[in-house]
Amino acid sequence: MHELLARDLASLIHPQHDPAVHRSGRVWVRGRGAMLVDADGHEYIDGLSGLWNVVLGHGRRELADAARDQMETLAYVSGYSGSSNPRAIELAERLAGLTYPDINRFFFTSGGAEANETAIKIARSYWKRRGRPGKTKVISRELGYHGTTLATMSATGIAGYWPLFEPRVPGFIHVPALSADALEEAIVREGTDTVAMFLAEPVIGVGGVIPPPDDYFPRVREICDRHEILFAADEVITGFGRTGKWFALDHWGVTPDLVQFAKAITSGYFPFGGVGVNDAIARVLDEGPGPWMHAYTYSAHPTGCAVALRALQIIDEENLVADAARKGAYLLAALRERLGNHPHVGDVRGKGLMCAVDFVKDRDEKTPFAADKQVGARIHAQAITRGLFSRVRGDTFVLAPPFVIDDDLLDRIAEVLAGATNAVLS
Repeated sequence: MHELLARDLASLIHPQHDPAVHRSGRVWVRGRGAMLVDADGHEYIDGLSGLWNVVLGHGRRELADAARDQMETLAYVSGYSGSSNPRAIELAERLAGLTYPDINRFFFTSGGAEANETAIKIARSYWKRRGRPGKTKVISRELGYHGTTLATMSATGIAGYWPLFEPRVPGFIHVPALSADALEEAIVREGTDTVAMFLAEPVIGVGGVIPPPDDYFPRVREICDRHEILFAADEVITGFGRTGKWFALDHWGVTPDLVQFAKAITSGYFPFGGVGVNDAIARVLDEGPGPWMHAYTYSAHPTGCAVALRALQIIDEENLVADAARKGAYLLAALRERLGNHPHVGDVRGKGLMCAVDFVKDRDEKTPFAADKQVGARIHAQAITRGLFSRVRGDTFVLAPPFVIDDDLLDRIAEVLAGATNAVLS
């Protein structure tokens, strides 16, 4: 392991690059189901499904076979206008049957950030072609995460992503995460004729697994309709079953105008994502005038489409959306049983198979620990020594294991996290 890490540090720059953190990192060499194995042969529960994406678990031969078969037939072809492939057509048709009723047309990308970048450009071009070129602003939410391209970083409402790369792209406004009134106030303040879209995760993920109250998104939909604002649902994490529904806004009976997806669509086995748009938006894009000048080299990649089709088939045939709902409730109950009464646990929450535990200095007042105490990082380190690998945001421990995880491993997650908590906050 140490020799591999030394070579790594000499040759790689990592996402969220931090050499000090990386010196005590892991080099992963194998995976099977919900388990990962490092270069020293130690096993760990994959508590975050890679990065929320490996929902079918590691080592699925069916997905490898789908990729191999497509690569042997047609590995890549352009997806630009004038060129297509059968797998892309089949995937778009399949998605039309899975997503929200009004969404029937799809643009494919290599991942979630590209999907959100595309949604922003769709919204601006839609209003320009509707004769309202002033509608360019994007309203998103504090704590929301939408990617780290310059535009999606500007939409992301987590301030730690900004300082090294500012100035941010102008025209992005953030509102409190769970206040529909704040959204309407921002629209009125900025001017309805300047706002193109509202962008939101149905359940905030990276920002700490924060589900909304039941009346939030119905209010959002009504506000966006009344002020003629497009509503884009960032379902990069929540899509394809993570919350116990195929798409998360179905929990509240709400349909967006655009939906962005990635991660689970290929279970992380191929970089892939996309945007679905409603029929009204598709009609405007079809009618021109002229081409819609947005493009990615790997849009509608045939191998990615083939892997996505097989992954969706497995999710459907193995009833994994219902499994995610049941296992999420099971994990949440196990976490609450072991940690719910701990004097330094402020909240244990979740939606489907995504959960979070907040660690606080004072349980009743929800007083946070001083940042220099590094409580979350220390608990995470203790969890790793006990065989659980996941992530923290500050002093919030987040969990989103694969849909295929067994109940005994869910119990083990709760046991490990309780042990790690007591080791740091006895």
